[in-house]
Amino acid sequence: MTDNILEVRNLTKRFPIKGGIFGREVGAVKAVNDVSFSIKRGETLGLVGESGCGKTTLGRSLLRLIEPTAGEIIFNGQNIVDLNATHMREMRRKMQIIFQDPYASLNPRMTIGGILAEPMEIHNLFPGKEERRNRLYQLLDQVQLPKDTLNKYPHEFSGGQRQRICIARALAVEPEFIVCDEPVSALDVSVQAQVVNLLMDLQKDLGLTYLFIAHDLKVVEYISSRVAVMYLGNVIEVAESHELYGGARHPYTKALFSAIPKPNPNVHMDRILLEGDIPSPMNPPSGCHFHPRCWNATDKCREVYPEITNESETHQYKCHNPIRLN
Repeated sequence: MTDNILEVRNLTKRFPIKGGIFGREVGAVKAVNDVSFSIKRGETLGLVGESGCGKTTLGRSLLRLIEPTAGEIIFNGQNIVDLNATHMREMRRKMQIIFQDPYASLNPRMTIGGILAEPMEIHNLFPGKEERRNRLYQLLDQVQLPKDTLNKYPHEFSGGQRQRICIARALAVEPEFIVCDEPVSALDVSVQAQVVNLLMDLQKDLGLTYLFIAHDLKVVEYISSRVAVMYLGNVIEVAESHELYGGARHPYTKALFSAIPKPNPNVHMDRILLEGDIPSPMNPPSGCHFHPRCWNATDKCREVYPEITNESETHQYKCHNPIRLN
């Protein structure tokens, strides 16, 4: 068994655009474009980027909630893209997701007990009535909710409590890998800290592996072992968290980090204000997709898409003219 629980190779997802009387395909949205990366067992890979860059599409494609157009997804040594529906359902027990909106991801007509028991029924886990009830109590204890939660409905809980219920539902089938799709972005700041600390404690206790998708770069820095940066459907830089935050090489990554608010107003930090809008994923620019907004672009950037450059064994980026000053 390798150190990597997940290996993604040249993953691509295109959404066709149809038009005309006959509904022919007239174009495609290139949401995820030839993405490759790996995640080691027990680590957290943070995934950051602007809205619309393809983070959520990538996360859901890994579980085949969205079917990829091309590429390979190797989970525990097996390419799950080739699995039929029956085998994929069996595999999905080991791969779960926590959705962004805790209000929309829970069925308002079901009790919390029914919501947590449903995945166990689907995967035929804990078949005995007493055994299943003990498992439900264990799940509530893991996410720090009282036992009487089981008989209540989602509308009776706050946003932070609902997200804890969503976490418990993901844990119900004893997964190894969880996609956390912006799990704290809809919560108050004080509650965000509680949920992030809970996820970290669960990872330590249960040996979980996370793909943590988020907008908040400080949260990502806090929870992640490594961080990947996406722009217009492409992963443009990957590194250990401390290495990336201390020495980003791609201009886009540098611009993202310059927008992080500083708690000390006396510390001066130059802001990098990007000009223009994000290009359309239907028709991305030639060469490096970031060059229309990049202050460091050269003629080569406008004409040739950059290959991967290894800054170190743990730090890779795609840029012809990287930033060297920190």
